[in-house]
Amino acid sequence: MIRAVAFDLWETLITDTPVLSRQQERQRLHRLEETLRVHGYGATAERIESAYRDTWSRCQELYWSNDDDVPCRKQIDHMLEALELDPRTFSADALGQLEDAYAEAVVTIPPQPVPHAGESVTALRKRGLRIGLISNTGRSPGRALRRVLHDMGIGASINAMVFSDEHGACKPRRSIFEALREQLGLPFEEIAFVGDNIYADVHGSMQCGMFGIHFRPPMRGTAVAPDVDHGLQIIPDATIADLRELAAVIEGLQGDS
Repeated sequence: MIRAVAFDLWETLITDTPVLSRQQERQRLHRLEETLRVHGYGATAERIESAYRDTWSRCQELYWSNDDDVPCRKQIDHMLEALELDPRTFSADALGQLEDAYAEAVVTIPPQPVPHAGESVTALRKRGLRIGLISNTGRSPGRALRRVLHDMGIGASINAMVFSDEHGACKPRRSIFEALREQLGLPFEEIAFVGDNIYADVHGSMQCGMFGIHFRPPMRGTAVAPDVDHGLQIIPDATIADLRELAAVIEGLQGDS
């Protein structure tokens, strides 16, 4: 029996258009540069865009390519190192300001909800199902994404949230699904997981014993993981192209289980 439905976040419940992504990036860079100037690094601040991009490449190399993740503060450390600055020479206050500049762009310039995301989550809650969420975070940490979901009116309907920057591993690692299972207080076989990424979301959840539902959004934003050939034949328990289909799909899976 399915007693909970859990969701991926990016491209499943929320999405960034190219325009929003560029606006967020410009705001991040501007606030990071201004913060460095305030703390006496005006000349260094002019190289912030290059360091910003180097940080992404560095995190991809060290962590994300291995399905690991680190707190937002660690990304700030790497960015300062790319600027040839020692994070240990910065005060806690300065580091906090840099972290806020990096993290808060997604709050002040929020992504858009995927069509019917809010109403679908609400409909599942009304059926007595618990709701969970797992997100691989990238540049936007869990603390910021919780605020985004709250501001959209979705967060209050979610019983359990797990973010990779806080957990230390990304989907499809089993440990991040285990963290969600523990928060929901249910066995894997009583949880269905919905996500757009056939490997990270569907394979990741199904290898744990969850029901895996592949969501194919009608339009995709910028938060799309690159395709990787893992040599796996991944067959989801169901596939949907509209989140309004979920309630009926869950009912069908209930009958099959």
